[in-house]
Amino acid sequence: IQPIPEIAAICRERGVPFHTDAVQAAGRMALTVDALGVDLLALSAHKFYGPKGVGLLYVRRGLALIPPITGGGHEGGRRPGTVNVPGIVGMARALELAETTRKEEAARLARLRDRLIEGVLASIPDVRLTGHPTRRLPHLASFAIRGVEGTSVVIGLDLEGIAASSGAACSEGEVRPSPALEAMGFPPEWAIGALRLSLGRYNTEEDVEAVLEVLPRVVAKLRGEDATE
Repeated sequence: IQPIPEIAAICRERGVPFHTDAVQAAGRMALTVDALGVDLLALSAHKFYGPKGVGLLYVRRGLALIPPITGGGHEGGRRPGTVNVPGIVGMARALELAETTRKEEAARLARLRDRLIEGVLASIPDVRLTGHPTRRLPHLASFAIRGVEGTSVVIGLDLEGIAASSGAACSEGEVRPSPALEAMGFPPEWAIGALRLSLGRYNTEEDVEAVLEVLPRVVAKLRGEDATE
């Protein structure tokens, strides 16, 4: 989790508009735009169990935006085209529902996340947790695994019925070191082994234990090792 209020204050002092991509945070942590101090904030409905294909962009009053496309005066002149009313209504309702259980669900997910992190670090050699050890979202655990390609790990997990990711959705399918991990100082042999495991509303302790049973075996196989060692 980045220090958004502090970054926003620096931007405000210098007259720089500040946008934050908060799609992973909705329904997992409080998002009060005044407290965050942001000028723009983006959410995506499917991240909190709303309909796919619809999102939200908060724009602070008085901030002028250049439309990405032109041709109509819809949405205050910001974007032409027919508004997806069912999607918008579904998104709003999904966000309301997510907020009603946010604190309890975040605490539950954090317990599962901590068990997942503890188990992965204990059972697989040459693996590092990426990001801050505690200042992180309750439902995400990401790792750098030395000596394997993250995409190969994802495929191995998929064959065992476990869904995972080796990077951002917009870069899926690319076999190259994670630019984000490289920017954080990870060497290429570590950065290419990026793995992200996400927890959600329907995940249980049994799911976490299943990952901890399968993942070490998948990594050992890719490394050409004996998984029982």
